[in-house]
Amino acid sequence: MILKKITAGPFQANNYLLIDEKNKKAILIDASGDFNTIEKYLKEYDATLEYILNTHGHVDHISGNFEIQTKLGAKALLNKLDMPLVDLFEQQIELFGLPPETKPAIDGNLEDGQIVECGDIKLKVIHTPGHSPGGVCLLDEKNKMLFSGDTLFFNSVGRTDLMGGSFDTLEKSVEDKLFLLDPSITVYPGHGCETTIEREKKSNPFFGEIRFV
Repeated sequence: MILKKITAGPFQANNYLLIDEKNKKAILIDASGDFNTIEKYLKEYDATLEYILNTHGHVDHISGNFEIQTKLGAKALLNKLDMPLVDLFEQQIELFGLPPETKPAIDGNLEDGQIVECGDIKLKVIHTPGHSPGGVCLLDEKNKMLFSGDTLFFNSVGRTDLMGGSFDTLEKSVEDKLFLLDPSITVYPGHGCETTIEREKKSNPFFGEIRFV
């Protein structure tokens, strides 16, 4: 599997393009824009984009959906508890002072425990509410990779002051779900640099041995 990190949009959100080079199929985790780069990688590996998996419904992670869906025909999946955020897409645009974008369509649900398969790529959905009600992480158990959206960052966590956010819920999601995973798993967050489960368990100031909240 080939992994390409694409950082895009005014909030510099990380999108991850996973390409199964044998079966020529691909998955995009979150869609913040930069269609040209996505298209370039797909052409480079002669791959077809099958799915956009949105980790949550905030504008900086779904604003690129429409262009990709329209031009490439990929299906977009999102946990149903974040559909109210999609319905408020225009209001999110206004709230953050962003230029107008076309509201994305969502084609299906990402349920807790669901396995999304695309060629040899297999991603397990882990529902991790807190940053948003329907936030999810996506686990590639074979390659020990966790795509954490805005749930867990290097040395931090996602903000919880937006609609539907709750720090107590986020804390429970991380401690009861993510921190029970293999410590050697690499975490690929929605913003910033990569980390590991082990490092965040030990050093994250929100959860680590030296705790500041």
